[in-house]
Amino acid sequence: MTTHKIGTRDEWLAARLRLLEAEKELTRRGDEVARQRRELPWIRVGKDYRFDTDEGAASLTDLFRGRSQLLVYHFMFGPDYEAGCPSCSAIADGFNGIVTHLANHDVALTAVSRAPLAKLQAYKRRMGWSFPWASSFRSDFNTDFNVWFTEEQQRGGGIEYNYQREPVFEWRAGQEGGGADAEDQFAAMCGTDTATYHRDRPGMSAFALEDGVVYHTYSTYARGLDALWGMYQWLDRAPLGRNETGVWWRRHDEYDSQ
Repeated sequence: MTTHKIGTRDEWLAARLRLLEAEKELTRRGDEVARQRRELPWIRVGKDYRFDTDEGAASLTDLFRGRSQLLVYHFMFGPDYEAGCPSCSAIADGFNGIVTHLANHDVALTAVSRAPLAKLQAYKRRMGWSFPWASSFRSDFNTDFNVWFTEEQQRGGGIEYNYQREPVFEWRAGQEGGGADAEDQFAAMCGTDTATYHRDRPGMSAFALEDGVVYHTYSTYARGLDALWGMYQWLDRAPLGRNETGVWWRRHDEYDSQ
């Protein structure tokens, strides 16, 4: 028998109307935050970043694909990974279907990872995705946008991610890397050790193109990506919410048949 509060339809409606006011306030607050996000000053991108894409070598300007706005998902897939990050993969499942809609609203969306293009293409085929995915294998792009760090930074406490400095990464005796259990699990799922897995990070960056000049307009990381993680928006509205006791998600082709 359920332990949740049981009520009448009238009690439910009264509580729902109170919740509606809170939801409307959250929506209004979200609109205001979005306005502030759009008003951030733009930074001119002066470096000539180069990428490998399905169409060949490309510049950052090329990634706009004729649009004036570009959204980049920094997908955790390092050169030493055997497969993409499961969390990034879940997020990509959510945005794969909206790329066409964005492209028809003057916005290009692409994923960017450090792994060589051949690895990205193979994984993309496995996952059945169609969104553009560029390799920054020979580029400083991931470093400059704070989604990849060196082992020296990791060992010396020189990682600044999500706009704050991190403590020194803890190496565990007897293994290549240490870290939280979730990171150990994800590293194994990516075919690498925890320390190597930990040096790549997720994020999202936005760019504008005006008069041939590219500007960096916005970046977010860590929990800032929650709103882009489609399954969580649905779970937040499910009866039990996120209902998490640990890492439960997998790549979509790794679940047992239901």
